[in-house]
Amino acid sequence: MDKKTIWDLGRDTVEVFRAKPKMPLVVVLDNVRSLNNIGSIFRTSDAFLVERIMLCGITACPPSPEIHKTALGAEESVSWEYYESTDKGLEALHDAGYVVCVLEQVKGSIELQDFVVEPDKKYALVAGHEVHGVSQSAVDSADYCIEIPQFGTKHSLNVSVSVALGIWHFFTGK
Repeated sequence: MDKKTIWDLGRDTVEVFRAKPKMPLVVVLDNVRSLNNIGSIFRTSDAFLVERIMLCGITACPPSPEIHKTALGAEESVSWEYYESTDKGLEALHDAGYVVCVLEQVKGSIELQDFVVEPDKKYALVAGHEVHGVSQSAVDSADYCIEIPQFGTKHSLNVSVSVALGIWHFFTGK
């Protein structure tokens, strides 16, 4: 088999991408500190037609050379907005009818593979700080807490990996 060339891939322009219907999912970054993680999340959001990214608290915003390094231009295609406070962002999402799902290890969480995505609902997926996770106030305001099961010696995944798994779950609707 031959690898596909850039011409074989038939990628959209930013204008064509922005006009496409998007998955009704907002990714919320609650004080994510690594610009490389932020860029990676932009790139994954582009790949799966995420509606937009909500950058909150200390989470950096484009333009940024460090975000661009991993986003590779997805910070131009994916819509984003900034909220000084994650709580205010989540309040706005609740008011707009979104179901808020926090990716966090909490008592009583639902394992990712058991969470049923309802096709007629709009969702927000909240991911948090690389060390401290999602803030307790965001956990408290969540409609659901979703946990990615893990079976090794570590207790967490990189935030960009966790978000990618979450986005894929919502994209496939399973």
